[in-house]
Amino acid sequence: MDCRGQAVQKIVSVISGVSLLAALAAFEPAIAQSRYNFSAAIPDRSAYSKSYAGKQVIAYDGAHKPGTIVVRTGERRLYYILPDGRALAYGIGVGREGFTWKGTHRVTRKAEWPGWTPPPAMRKRQPGLPVHMPGGADNPLGARALYIGNTMYRIHGTSQPWTIGQAVSSGCIRMLNEEVIDLYSRVEVGAKVVVE
Repeated sequence: MDCRGQAVQKIVSVISGVSLLAALAAFEPAIAQSRYNFSAAIPDRSAYSKSYAGKQVIAYDGAHKPGTIVVRTGERRLYYILPDGRALAYGIGVGREGFTWKGTHRVTRKAEWPGWTPPPAMRKRQPGLPVHMPGGADNPLGARALYIGNTMYRIHGTSQPWTIGQAVSSGCIRMLNEEVIDLYSRVEVGAKVVVE
């Protein structure tokens, strides 16, 4: 093979390699979820749900008092009620089909960089989950967690930001890490949580 043939072969190899990398990048979230690779690099804002523009202050004229958290599962939104007819609206990930729920509870505990202990039923459904994972950037509970009543559910951050706006969890409410940190700083233990 002459020099021109070798050069063409190298170009084809490079193009094939780039195409393979692009295909793998497109499927990165699914790969990370299926292998529980919580240490995968966190994508930038462009990788989040295209419909989510970030936390917003909105007008609110509902019945809930300031300091209440209202989760509207169908909207994929969490509202923190502020004084003066306003609320903060955050995008969330919610429970997948068969794992949605509703009710009124209180925040019973708050934790920074919480550890995660999947319940036995979850480990049975999803073999390969750890018995316990210490808190940290790779932990699926993310940067903060608000524990809801005596349920097994939490409002928490996530190491999988691409799931915001989707129904993918086992019932917990997921938020972007920077936004759960913001909510955490506002919420007191004992705050009312209404899940609709």
